[in-house]
Amino acid sequence: MLVESIVFALVGLAAAAAALFGLPSYFRASRSTVAGTALAAALLGGAVAHFCLDGRYPVIAVACSALAAGVITSLLARPDLAAGRAPAHRHHPHRAGAHRAPRRHRPA
Repeated sequence: MLVESIVFALVGLAAAAAALFGLPSYFRASRSTVAGTALAAALLGGAVAHFCLDGRYPVIAVACSALAAGVITSLLARPDLAAGRAPAHRHHPHRAGAHRAPRRHRPA
């Protein structure tokens, strides 16, 4: 389990590096927060997979570790705050048709 734990930790750090260097504007949290979240998610996901599979399939446990790290780290992403992107709000007064008069119902 020690060797697998080291592999899980490396997978978590690789997921953090991919997130931080691949899409740096999406992650407004500090680098240590993103790295710690990915590391903890990889270790926890790998440990759960290891014990669920009874240690028989270490490759699947590493894959589950990578999946857990990717999913949990993606929760920290904020694409709405990324540089160069406008916030995607539901109601925009400048959109076409937003200034139309409301429809009136006809009496029956």
